[in-house]
Amino acid sequence: MAERKMGIIINGVTGRMGTNQHLIRSILAIREQGGLDLGNGDCLMPEPVLMGRNAEKLKALSEAHGALPYSTDLDEQLADGNNEIYFDSQVTSLRYECVLKAIEAGKHIYCEKPSADTSAQAMELYQKAEAAGVKHGVVQDKLWLPGILKLRGLIESGALGDVFAVRGEFGYWVFDGEKRTAQRPSWNYRKEDGGGIIIDMLPHWHYVITNLFGQIESLSCLGARHIKRRWDENNEPYESTAEDAAYATFLTDKGTVCTFNSSWCVRVRRDDLLIIQADGTKGSAVAGLRDCVVQYDGDTPRPVWNPDVRNPIDFRDGWQGVSEDEIFENAFKAEWELFLKHVAVDAPFRWTLKEGAQGVQLAELGHESWQNRAWVDVPGIK
Repeated sequence: MAERKMGIIINGVTGRMGTNQHLIRSILAIREQGGLDLGNGDCLMPEPVLMGRNAEKLKALSEAHGALPYSTDLDEQLADGNNEIYFDSQVTSLRYECVLKAIEAGKHIYCEKPSADTSAQAMELYQKAEAAGVKHGVVQDKLWLPGILKLRGLIESGALGDVFAVRGEFGYWVFDGEKRTAQRPSWNYRKEDGGGIIIDMLPHWHYVITNLFGQIESLSCLGARHIKRRWDENNEPYESTAEDAAYATFLTDKGTVCTFNSSWCVRVRRDDLLIIQADGTKGSAVAGLRDCVVQYDGDTPRPVWNPDVRNPIDFRDGWQGVSEDEIFENAFKAEWELFLKHVAVDAPFRWTLKEGAQGVQLAELGHESWQNRAWVDVPGIK
């Protein structure tokens, strides 16, 4: 099998997601398995270049993984013809300018969501990439989570019947940083730095809903700033100017009502950090990150409302685990492999910068709904 090398600039690699999900669990995992079989007799071997603003952090990361090449000079790396793909997992405020520069340099584009600060910028990136003839994609990792894949299989098989309602609960308690270290960077809680859970999570709910439950036609969203004072990485207090929770309802073209609560201020008492329940005419399913359970009509209990006695029904009985007949890849790695095949051999890949722009648009409409305290229609992006 002939080996084909492909240089990939990974900008923002020293961040949590850049290091763990994209470098270690995706690109390096592909290298460790011997490359990616392209199905045409060739094997693609990704050649990462670590990119960021802090040379010391880059050096340490490089040394920890076999002396990988690294740089703080984006122009230099974009000028290198060996680098075919530009990937961006920086803070959102830096993404538009760097992705645009990479498009102009003729690089194929893959980036984290949100793809830009505004839907206008995000749509411009899509149009520029199309005009330049470069291939492009946006990370939509939750579509490849084992639990979501199992839920999708149930829906597509017709096992749930017509799905009419969806309830999503996402989040966990992020410490304020005063006495216990926060699990998320402080910029997440500053609106002026691109923070806020609406721009972070509504793009996720956009692609989850549209891929599983139908096109979103309208929404209602309420944001909240529950924790108003936090402490940053230097243990300095600051005012939280961005919302840390969002409560949104979406209506699809299939008539499905999807309610998604997103919060960094919730103490978890559920099976996973993300739980999605889909209720249909023939059954209901509950999916987490890895597991999925289903209850069919014949197994559904018949409760009677009586608040004066303890309910005799164990509502966790009667649910069946969806069998795990296959070994699931890391969700980020799975999409990386699809995008690499798209670039190398023109394999199908439909999660483009246009879908990224639609996710940013949904977040903007969420803010509009919150500001006006009203339902908002979701127009199609052309």
